[in-house]
Amino acid sequence: MTEQRNKVLTERIASRWVRVHTAIVLFFLVAPILAIIPLSFNSGSYFSYPLQGFSLRWYEQALTSSDWQRSLLNSIGIGAASTLIATCLGTLAALGLSRSQFPLRSVIMPIIISPIIVPIVVVAAGFYLIFAPLGLVNSYPGVIFAHAALGTPFVVITVTASLLSFDQSLLRAASGLGAKPWTAFRRVTLPLITPAVATGSVFAFATSFDEVIVILFIGGPDQRTVPRQMWSGIRDSIDPSILAVATMLIVFAVVLFASINWLRGRAAAASRGGV
Repeated sequence: MTEQRNKVLTERIASRWVRVHTAIVLFFLVAPILAIIPLSFNSGSYFSYPLQGFSLRWYEQALTSSDWQRSLLNSIGIGAASTLIATCLGTLAALGLSRSQFPLRSVIMPIIISPIIVPIVVVAAGFYLIFAPLGLVNSYPGVIFAHAALGTPFVVITVTASLLSFDQSLLRAASGLGAKPWTAFRRVTLPLITPAVATGSVFAFATSFDEVIVILFIGGPDQRTVPRQMWSGIRDSIDPSILAVATMLIVFAVVLFASINWLRGRAAAASRGGV
């Protein structure tokens, strides 16, 4: 009896220690982000505590500034176009790589995901060397193609993971019923992998929206995005409206994270339904 009590007590202590340890780690990771939010409501013009007062002036400045508005429109437009390209290319690549008889799969897969492994400065310099002779530097197509290349690996990874649990007998059944390959893909495969495709698209859009190094290499004044505008605001002058934009981006990231979790749940449900 005493041994059982000691065991229960030990388990309780271990459980509480894990909770405390987890809380400390979470605070360590989140504290720098949370420190930005109160500063965005500061009435003063400096990045410092204590706050001089409460004000929404920096949010008003960020929302009414023509520079921030143009940067936001560029980020959304470039992100949407690059996400569309990355989703199409990544889904097609995943469909090919998921086939067991696909040749050199172990060699091609690392090449496809290399943009998220190689240091981004090296990738950006490579884009510049390739795009400069083609006249794609300081142009929207150049930035869109570069961001599409950065987002494609995320689509490939998520869709490939979904296809690994895909029941191939469903395609054989569709073929046996007379469905052509395109019809089988559209009516059978695509509905089951749609949550994974959507998840990859969200990651691709977030990658494009958050990217700053590549845009510094191949983007011009007309292609100024929100991250580049924030970079310029910190480098050229201390603009407190950056804190307001950063807070709004944090909220945007939380929404994306919630969307990704919801899509993962849909993907898991679709996978169980396809088994």
